[in-house]
Amino acid sequence: MTTLSHAALPEGIGARFVDNGNGLRMHLLEAGMPGRPLLLLLHGFPELAYSWRRVMLPLAAEGYHVVAPDQRGYGRTSGGDGAFTADLTRFAMPNLVRDAAGLIAALGHRRAAAVIGHDFGAPVAAWCALSHPDLFPAAALMSAPFAGPPPVPGMPTMAAIEAGLARLSPPRKHYQAYYSTAAAAPEMDAPEEGLHAFLRAYYHAKSADWPGNQPSRLASWEASELARMPRYYIMDQKASMPASVAACRPPAAAIAACRWLSETELAVYAAEFARTGFQGGLNWYRAATSGAAREDMQRFAGRAIAGPTVFIAGAADWGVYQAPGAVERMRDAACADFRGIHLIPGAGHWVQQEQPEAVVTILRDFLRARSP
Repeated sequence: MTTLSHAALPEGIGARFVDNGNGLRMHLLEAGMPGRPLLLLLHGFPELAYSWRRVMLPLAAEGYHVVAPDQRGYGRTSGGDGAFTADLTRFAMPNLVRDAAGLIAALGHRRAAAVIGHDFGAPVAAWCALSHPDLFPAAALMSAPFAGPPPVPGMPTMAAIEAGLARLSPPRKHYQAYYSTAAAAPEMDAPEEGLHAFLRAYYHAKSADWPGNQPSRLASWEASELARMPRYYIMDQKASMPASVAACRPPAAAIAACRWLSETELAVYAAEFARTGFQGGLNWYRAATSGAAREDMQRFAGRAIAGPTVFIAGAADWGVYQAPGAVERMRDAACADFRGIHLIPGAGHWVQQEQPEAVVTILRDFLRARSP
């Protein structure tokens, strides 16, 4: 396997492979001089290191060595078992933290100046900072608030959430429960409309470009409250994810006008997921919903992230509120040195792609003011 083509990357961003010491040959993108302080950028689902392309060079200009890997099960990183039969403990949070910690050492750094995570990369970043404050002294979390280690007060099990949603009329299901099924990957790997069209609909549906995204706080975990979220979160019970976002597919004029995700850029994602499939990324959800390594995580019960932490998301992102009470717990209990919540206008879930300049400004100010 070769690195991502330089033709697909902005000038100044390089690509290479690094063995992380935890069984992975990690494909990573980087900008800035290796001898400078490290910023580690962790992507989410269904994304890649490529998702950080719009912020890497401006962050490197601040004096950092900026590194974004394809995480376990994604892209051109190899060594992780991306099959449905995989050992899910390899995709559980403690091992994802080991992936990140091993990469720091493999890059020749003693620690990161900060770890920055988006979507499912945000809880990985949070757990890096919580469990290894010596290696990850500061954290920026994007789009997915961190409620703290389990058990989280008031949060029901996925089985209880699913039981409540099944009683609705019409019955619904949680997207994370769907992502944990054997059917999810085949349905997403080969959607009827084609992979490129499916991804366009999916990214559009969760962006600020889709007018249906008008998020607000959910009062509780009751099924009727969860069902206020769009159907890409709380799906019709018999629907696939491609079917759930099909109604959100943008017209040709909107695609042509999309400045944050051109057809050429979308083709990079489509080509990578056409080659790998989605199961590697979906195994992260399966590990979470199955409770893999939960006992290891419970050892941190009652602890908070010690270092400076900031939260960034799009103002049109339902992900901020999908776990009722998580934002408040992040602000009040899960982070001992919390530096604020920034909801960026004109951005939905893909905040660092939709509004990269605003994200860079917030990160720059946060990194410059990390010391109390």
